[in-house]
Order: sequence, then structure tokens, then C-alpha cells
Amino acid sequence: MLLGVEAALVRGELLLGDVELSDGRVSAVGLNGRPGHGIAAPGFVDLQVNGFGGVDFLSASTADYRRAGDALARTGVTAFQPTFITSPETELEAALGELPREEGTPRILGAHLEGPFIAADRLGTHPAESRRDPDTMLLERLLAAGRVAHVTLAPELPGALELVDLLRSRGVTVAYGHSSATADEARRGFERGGRTVTHLFNAMRPFEPREPGLAGAALVDPDVLVQVILDGVHLADDTARLVWQAAPGRVALVSDAIAGAGLGDGTYRLGGVPVEVRDGIARREDGVLAGSTLTMIEAVRNLVALGAPLAGALSAASEVPARIAGRDDLGKLEPGAVADVVVLDDRLEVERVLVAGTDVAA
Repeated sequence: MLLGVEAALVRGELLLGDVELSDGRVSAVGLNGRPGHGIAAPGFVDLQVNGFGGVDFLSASTADYRRAGDALARTGVTAFQPTFITSPETELEAALGELPREEGTPRILGAHLEGPFIAADRLGTHPAESRRDPDTMLLERLLAAGRVAHVTLAPELPGALELVDLLRSRGVTVAYGHSSATADEARRGFERGGRTVTHLFNAMRPFEPREPGLAGAALVDPDVLVQVILDGVHLADDTARLVWQAAPGRVALVSDAIAGAGLGDGTYRLGGVPVEVRDGIARREDGVLAGSTLTMIEAVRNLVALGAPLAGALSAASEVPARIAGRDDLGKLEPGAVADVVVLDDRLEVERVLVAGTDVAA
């Protein structure tokens, strides 16, 4: 099957020519022939999705996952990590138990536990009563409850690095965030095995001249991949440009979407937290930001508008997050790769989405 596109994102560059798919994989790229239109890119991989299309994943059923997955696919997402914020242990275990066992369409890569082992002074919208100090037994119970793929924790907490050792031994991605870590504490965390940072600059020690903190340590370490929420609210434009320029090839776009994403203004829930969305901005009743209503294709457009090349922006939504997730089979559009593809028109609108070569949105 030919996609009929003008160009495709291949190994980080836009390659002119069509793309051919066969048996769920990419069989050829750069094919010349009848002029096509649009751009094919690897399907978007969203590592932080609290909810979407009216569904909050902490309380989602199997049917809810299907509904949210269909809505996510229409925005170009072919793989994602349902994200559970800091919550009571019983609620986290129940949510993990409801997580579909199969990857599905779009692919569910396993849960992202954002907490509960986070800093008390960097909670953001996370409920303080459910925050926990590092606890190996609690982590073991959560890992046993369902498919955990990714955990965000604060590396400076006593015992946090022992949790990193445990998570790495189970093949779980370790991210640092919601943290007051100094740069030295962050570096020790990176040396121990954490290789990414959750929503850089948000809910962490501010960057200062003599103490750059977790954000500064992450930006100067060439081995650390940084995740950003590029909704025009969580980061100022110049901050986003700074991140892009300081960490070329290491920036991953995430949505941090809540149930209200794709629906518009109104009242929703982020886990157990009531959230009001006004003018597209999600806040708790006290004004604290509470996730976003961003979609991945909007994040790509925003990054391009800030001056990033299109190829780089598309890679930040696909190849880089797939690398963070440890999924070498995703985020690529080259012969032999899994045919998870998003086709965009010249205005960067989603025209078509395929998972394993099968249309899921058009």
C-alpha cells in the first residue's frame, strides 16, 4: 500500500518521495512516481496523558480506554502512557488493575506513575495527603498491580535511589520531577540510572545563578532526555526556545492532557482533584495549573511556531519519546519499522493515522 505522500520523516530528516507499507511494516521510503501531497511521520508517542476526551484514566474502564484511545488517535497519537498522579494506594492499585493487558490501538505502553514519591514542596496539583516518602514495599505492591512502564520521583528524597535501582531492574523508565533536587543531587540521580526529566522547569527547584537545580543539570547532561509541555502556558516562549537550543535531539513533547482535552471548557477531574478548564487552561480551584488540554499535534505546531525545523518538531513527538520509553520498534519511519504513521497536510493538520499499517483515524 502506498500512502501517496510527498515526503516522509526518515532518520530525522524529511525525505522526498512516497512511502510503501506491507504486512504492518514500512517496506520502502523515498519512492518516486506520481506526485503526492502531505508528509508522513512516525506516529506520535505521548508519555504523559492523564486523560482525554472525557476520560480520566485513574478511574477508566476498558470501554473508557477504547473511547479515549479513539480520540487520541485522531490527534496523531499511536502510542501513549496513561498517567496516574499521586493518589491513595488503593486507587492506584485499582487503576493499574483496569489497565488493558494488551497494547491495543493506539498502543498502551504501560502506566506512568507520576508519584507518589515526590517532594512535599513541589506538589503542583498533586494531593499532599497521598504523597509518600520512598518505600520499597509500597513500590513492589504497585509494580505487582499492573503494567507500570514509567515512574516519576524526586531523586533527593531519602531512599529514592534505592527505588531507582529496583525500577531499573524491572525495566521501568525512571524520570525525575516534582523535585527540589540540587544540581548535585540530580547528577547523582542521573548516575544511578534516571535518564529523563518530567515536564522540565515545572514543579521543580527554580534555576538560579549558583544553583541550577534539576533543570540545569538535565540541560547540560548530553545523556538526559527532557520532556516539555508546550502549550504556551507551562513555559514562556523564550524558556521553550532555550530548552530547544540547549538540548538538541533530546527534547520530547508531552501533552499532560486531562479528561477535558478535546472537549473544551468545563469542569473535569484529574485523579481525585476537581479541575476547571477556562479558555483552554486547566486549573485547580486555587489557581494552580492542573495538567493541560494540549494535543500532541498542537505541541508540534507550537514548536514549529517557535522556530524549530519541522523535522525536529516531528522527531520530538515521536522518535525521542519512543527512545525514553525504551521502544526501539516505535518512533521510526524506515524500511522494516512498524507502520505506526501519521500523515499531515501542509497546514500540519492530521489527515490519516495508521497503527501497524491499519487506518485508525482519517
